[in-house]
Amino acid sequence: MIPDGEYTAVVDRIEDGLASVLIEKDGTDAYELVVEPSELPEDGQHADAVLSVEIRDGELVAAAYEASETEERRESAQNRFDRLSQRPPSDTDE
Repeated sequence: MIPDGEYTAVVDRIEDGLASVLIEKDGTDAYELVVEPSELPEDGQHADAVLSVEIRDGELVAAAYEASETEERRESAQNRFDRLSQRPPSDTDE
C-alpha cells in the first residue's frame, strides 16, 4: 500500500478505461496506482502528464496537473533522444 502523503506522479498510460499512475519517491518510480481517468485533472489525462498527488489510505484524494514540469520532462526526454540518435563520426567522415 502507498503510504499517506504528497507525491509527484506521472501518468504512465491510459488504456481499457483505466489510468496507470506511477508514484515517485526519492526521484524514482516507487508505486503504481490504477485509477479511473476521471479522477485525474482533465488536462492531465494523458501519458507522461506530471501530477502532484495526495494519497490517503492508499487512495488518490487529490491531484493537480503540473504543466511546466510536464513540459520540462518532455523537452529533457526529447533532448536525450536527439543526442542518442546522432550518429557518431566515423574515421571516413571529413
